[in-house]
Amino acid sequence: MKLIFGVVGSFVAVAGFAVLLETPRRYLLHAGIAGAIGGFVYLFSVQWGVDVVLSSFLSALAIALTSHTFARIFKAPVTIFLIAGILPTVPGAGMYRIVYYIIANDSAKSSYYLTQTLEIAGVIALAIFIMDTLFKVRIKKVEKQ
Repeated sequence: MKLIFGVVGSFVAVAGFAVLLETPRRYLLHAGIAGAIGGFVYLFSVQWGVDVVLSSFLSALAIALTSHTFARIFKAPVTIFLIAGILPTVPGAGMYRIVYYIIANDSAKSSYYLTQTLEIAGVIALAIFIMDTLFKVRIKKVEKQ
C-alpha cells in the first residue's frame, strides 16, 4: 500500500512541478508518468533492501529511459520529460539533513549526509549521461543502416 501511495504521490508531484516549469499541457501526463516510474523504481528497490544511492541510480536510469522514449514517440525535447521527471530522485531530504546537523553541531552526521547527498547527485548525473549516450549511439547506428 505504501508503494502505491508513493507512486501516486510521485505522479502528482511531478505533474505539479511540470506545471510550474511551464511544460506544454499535452505533455503533463507523460512527465507525470516518467516521475511515477522513477518513484516506483526507487521505492521498490529501497523496499527490497537496496542501498539509497543505488536505488537513486536505478530510478534515474528508468526516468532517463522513459524520457528519451517519450521524446522519440512525441517528437519533443528530452528535457520536457526529464527535468520534471527527475524530481522524486533529487536528494532534497539529504540537503535538509546536512544543514540541520550543521546547526545542531553534529559534524559526524552532517558529514555522512553530505557524502550521501553528493553520491546521489553524482549517480543521477551518471545515469542521465549513460542513457543519453546509449540513445545517441543507437540513433547513429540506425542512421547508418
